[in-house]
Amino acid sequence: MTLPRKIEPPFRIAVVGGAQASKVEYELARDLGGELARLGAVIVCGGRGGVMEAVAQGATEAGGLVIGILPGADPRSANPWVGIPFATGMGEARNTLVVQGAESVISVGGKWGTLSEIALASKIGLSVGTLGTPPAKGLGLLALESPIEAAKWALERAQAFRGR
Repeated sequence: MTLPRKIEPPFRIAVVGGAQASKVEYELARDLGGELARLGAVIVCGGRGGVMEAVAQGATEAGGLVIGILPGADPRSANPWVGIPFATGMGEARNTLVVQGAESVISVGGKWGTLSEIALASKIGLSVGTLGTPPAKGLGLLALESPIEAAKWALERAQAFRGR
């Protein structure tokens, strides 16, 4: 019997940020989602509004797949761009699943919830970069200049994470 050849799964990149996004943050996240999708990545996000909706919109419009890790128990609460809504019923604790489901993380704006995701990602050894204004100063995170740079960086870091 011949076993099937193992297919390498796509890289999973978490994009985290605020449920309310400024116009600039929304555009950055949407463009980032499109770039990540064109590079073949699967996006993992919180599945709701703001940055999460923007990255999902960009990825979906570019033909990509978005997994939305939702805080509530109703998968219908996902934004319309999420391809796979995962309703956890865990509230903010779902932030752990967002970062555990990824191989690198990019933050776009955000506040306390985003900071928790950055901290969790750093604790488990994921690379974290920021695009736009970081949620807090002095964290020592890599500031990425553009959605294209951020997407390429995220995939490089995901590949390194997978290969360790």
